[in-house]
Amino acid sequence: MSTIDNSSIIVDSGGAVAELLRSTERRWVRAVNHRFVRELFAGTVHDTVMRDYLIQDYQFFESFLSMLGACVAYADELDAKLRFARQLGMLVADEDTYFVDSFAELGVDPADYLRPELAAPTVGFRDLMDDSVASASYPQLLIVLVVAEWLYLDWAESREEVPQRAVHRAWIDLHRGDAFRGWVQFLVDELERVFPRDGDQGSDAEALARSWKHAVDLECAFFDHVYDS
Repeated sequence: MSTIDNSSIIVDSGGAVAELLRSTERRWVRAVNHRFVRELFAGTVHDTVMRDYLIQDYQFFESFLSMLGACVAYADELDAKLRFARQLGMLVADEDTYFVDSFAELGVDPADYLRPELAAPTVGFRDLMDDSVASASYPQLLIVLVVAEWLYLDWAESREEVPQRAVHRAWIDLHRGDAFRGWVQFLVDELERVFPRDGDQGSDAEALARSWKHAVDLECAFFDHVYDS
């Protein structure tokens, strides 16, 4: 077992997850070192950029809850089902509170974050999440969850700076620390465990690899859009 690059997550260097990560290494590193991440840690993200970013990110909340609920339904082991159920409670208690408090600090009217115009990457990633729920496939759900959560862990752990404003600092803190790292490690371990092996249906593995690459591309595009706009 070894870590891939500078990630704190442990993977089998010869396993399926390591191969998936290597297939998107350049895009992954680009996202971890994105301008938004650098400015977030420096505390220099313009309020308009932070506002637009959080409004779009909030649009994933319902679909993300649905994905966790689907994992409770389709995970093949009881311990995994219980782990996903606990994560559902955390999201409601911590992450939703952060969004509501941050919108208040940034002066965002509820109508602006409850019914916004969606950016193309937001539509694309939400469609990918909803399609994963509709697939009723535990490996497919894990592919999207691992990309979404692991990439955020990697950028949140990439720097030591601590920005002063809560709207910046708390978003970083939500995506790092022992609890979040343990959650991501669980997701990675589960994906490694259930990923199709030699002798299984090859088309399933190929479809999962395509979903992984698509998810990474959408994550990069999501960071880009707040500056492009």
